Amino acid sequence: MRRISDIRPAPTGVTHRTTMFEIFFDLVFVFALTRVITFMAGSPGALTLAQGLLLLLLLLYSWSPYIWVGNLVRADVGPVRAATLVAMAAIFVAALVMPDAWQQSPELFDAPLTLALAYVVGRAVQLVILFWASATNPALRSTLRFFTVPVVLGWVPLIIGALLGGAAQTALWTVAFLLNIGGARIASAFRPWQLRSVDHFTERYGLVLIIALGESLISAGAGPRAMAPVGPALLAALLGLTSTVCLWWLYFDRLASTASEAVSSVPGERRASVAGDAYGLAHSTLIIGAIYVALGIEEVIAHLTGESAHPGRLGWEAATALYGGTALYLLSRLVFRRLTVGTVVPTQVVAALLPLPLLPIGRSLPPLAALTVLTAFLIGVTWFERRMDRRDERSDPARPRLR
Repeated sequence: MRRISDIRPAPTGVTHRTTMFEIFFDLVFVFALTRVITFMAGSPGALTLAQGLLLLLLLLYSWSPYIWVGNLVRADVGPVRAATLVAMAAIFVAALVMPDAWQQSPELFDAPLTLALAYVVGRAVQLVILFWASATNPALRSTLRFFTVPVVLGWVPLIIGALLGGAAQTALWTVAFLLNIGGARIASAFRPWQLRSVDHFTERYGLVLIIALGESLISAGAGPRAMAPVGPALLAALLGLTSTVCLWWLYFDRLASTASEAVSSVPGERRASVAGDAYGLAHSTLIIGAIYVALGIEEVIAHLTGESAHPGRLGWEAATALYGGTALYLLSRLVFRRLTVGTVVPTQVVAALLPLPLLPIGRSLPPLAALTVLTAFLIGVTWFERRMDRRDERSDPARPRLR
């Protein structure tokens, strides 16, 4: 029998695609994202929305390295699969305690500390797999030496913040996130990551986004916790479905495949840098925008079924989630498009910013009317994008087309 030290992970190739095991892993991750919605919906307020954003950022930037792991080695084979299952368990535990992320208790392992430790376990598993995979890859090992330092340093404010609680927890967890994302960006600038399969990389991000958009449908159908939607609430659910279809169309109908082709055409080491910027940054905020829209739809239906603690107008917090989440999604889509396809026109930027001036209007309207305005706006943006794509194809047949 071979010694354990002689066992090497199974490398991937340029034609590698997302495995069923990775999709299963991503479902657990998206479950954690939905628990952030539960956290924000529990007592919606400006601070809660900001804390929810921090949780989303920490989750996203702890999940994205697993895409690089699966791009380098087979995640569904041997010890890598076993290690990934440990990470999956850590994410699941984090998801369970997420609604009480700022609620300290006399217990030794209360919700904040349990969440912090689960996060540390998930990140530690990534590092172990990556260092194991880099045993015969000096370039990857060099990248990891830069990458590991800020990751490990970020664990310190995360755990201390969980022990202190309150405002200190928010501040220190923000520092932890900045150490992670800032350190990772600096490390990748000095030692770029290796990207073997563009199809696998882009597919993983796309699958998580479509599951996040599916959360908007879940919010539309299950937002009312005590009863099925009827009357105005049923209409709001249908409007939520229409809005989600528009968000899906704006990314998946043409942009997703064309962006993947554009990244594939980037030569050499620049490919990993372009993919990291476009998907690791812009695509991640697309997911966050979709989660906030889902929260906004849930709040609208909660108002219509009498389950909201503040009946009447939608309120600033719910309107910010609904309209601000839409603006974040549309703006992130344009940044993503600029980094991949390379074409963004001023009218697209104006359209992406329009939800922000609409926000005060939505706040002052009844909840159903506020969602109606947003849905009509998204239908208009979708129609405009489709019309613009057709015009570009007619005016410049040689130009790379959105498929």
